[in-house]
Amino acid sequence: MSTTPTVNGQVIGRAHYATRALLGPVLDRTATTFDESLVLNSLAGDAEGVDRAELLGLLAGNLKISEAEVAGIVDELAASALLEAGDDSRLRLTDAGRARNHEIRSTIAAITQRIYADIPAEDLATTGRVLTLLTARADAELAALR
Repeated sequence: MSTTPTVNGQVIGRAHYATRALLGPVLDRTATTFDESLVLNSLAGDAEGVDRAELLGLLAGNLKISEAEVAGIVDELAASALLEAGDDSRLRLTDAGRARNHEIRSTIAAITQRIYADIPAEDLATTGRVLTLLTARADAELAALR
C-alpha cells in the first residue's frame, strides 16, 4: 500500500538533497562551487549587468550568509575572470563566465527535464506556490529571531 507522505521539512529536505546531489558532479567538472554557480546564474540574464549592492543583498538573503561572504565569492569570480565590475558598480559576466554558466545550466536543464518529465503542470505550479509561501514564512521567522 502506497501512501502520500505529509509535506514537512524532512520531505522537502530529502527532495532538496537528492536534486542538489545531481548538481554536484556538474559543479565539480566545471570547478565551480554552489555559491559561485548562484552568482553566475544571477548575472546571466542581464547583459547590462546587475548592481553590486543589489546582488549582494539578494544572494545574502537567499543563501542566509552575510553580504561580506557574498562579496568574497564575487571577488573570487572576478579574480578568475568569470565576471567583471564596470565603472558604474554593475557586475557583468565575461565571455568565460557566460560559457561556464551555460555549461552548468544546460546540463542541469537536461537533468531537470528528465526528473520533472511526467509531473502534471498543475502539480508543479501548486508545489511552487506552497514552497514559495513556506520560504517566505521561514524567512519571517528567521528575521524575528535576529
